[in-house]
Amino acid sequence: MTAYLAAEDYVDALTQELGPDVEAHDRLLLAPGPARPTVWAQNIWLDVERIAIASIKQGAQALRDRQRNWALWPTALHRRAQLIQDLLPHVSAKPLQFPEPPPTAPLGSWTLIDANTILAAARCTSPFRHGEVRFVEDRTAPPNRAYLKLWEALTDAGTYPGPGSRCLDLGASPGGWTWVLQQTGAQVTSVDKAPLEPRIAALPGVTTLTQSAFALTPDQIGPIDWLCSDVICYPERLLNLVRTWLDHGDVRNFICTVKLQGEPDPAVLSAFAAIPGSRLRHLFHNKHELTWSLIR
Repeated sequence: MTAYLAAEDYVDALTQELGPDVEAHDRLLLAPGPARPTVWAQNIWLDVERIAIASIKQGAQALRDRQRNWALWPTALHRRAQLIQDLLPHVSAKPLQFPEPPPTAPLGSWTLIDANTILAAARCTSPFRHGEVRFVEDRTAPPNRAYLKLWEALTDAGTYPGPGSRCLDLGASPGGWTWVLQQTGAQVTSVDKAPLEPRIAALPGVTTLTQSAFALTPDQIGPIDWLCSDVICYPERLLNLVRTWLDHGDVRNFICTVKLQGEPDPAVLSAFAAIPGSRLRHLFHNKHELTWSLIR
């Protein structure tokens, strides 16, 4: 069995994605078979066990016998579950200092579904507690909180721009993503009909183009190491833009926000997910949107 923790407010979307035979425990959906790629899961619990227990101490011992580090996802019997968690080693969940790499210690997840039954997985797809990627935030330099999405996407990719990288930031205003890319030492071309905040536009290595991201052609820019887009548009339009740059062949890596205006079109999302080597998922810092990435 595999358990999928739905992104907040997207239980229905994940249920539809997983299909029939799903056992629901609030946001945690249990499905038969090995893990499969999903868009709407915030964390995936691998090789889930049902563990019968007769007492709080026995529950804690059963988890300790499997590994050291556990994160409780409470779904029922909160007090009893917390008493079990209190008997387990404390696991620090301090925020990440970008671009610090994610934690590497195994972190299991568990929940109590009735007084005598634990659901537990010693391994999960996310190294973060419940897939909640929290950072030490910079509340002064970036012009908005959109920078957290790019921090998370880069942390998830495990690779970053750096000195000598050429980056293109489409839909850049007011400059949150440009700020992230510039801080890595990269050269950034920021494209938007609206201006960047002046202090972002004045940063070393930042060039601004005041025009629509959709009017820009690959021939105008040349080879790019990172194409990043947080542009506001319908998903179909972004898909066409991505295909244009993919077909041209001069972009190495992509990170793009897919804005879900209204109900998402499954066909468009499937088209993004079908691009070879790419990944489409709801990041912890996404709102009503997804992040599509292709890292090579």
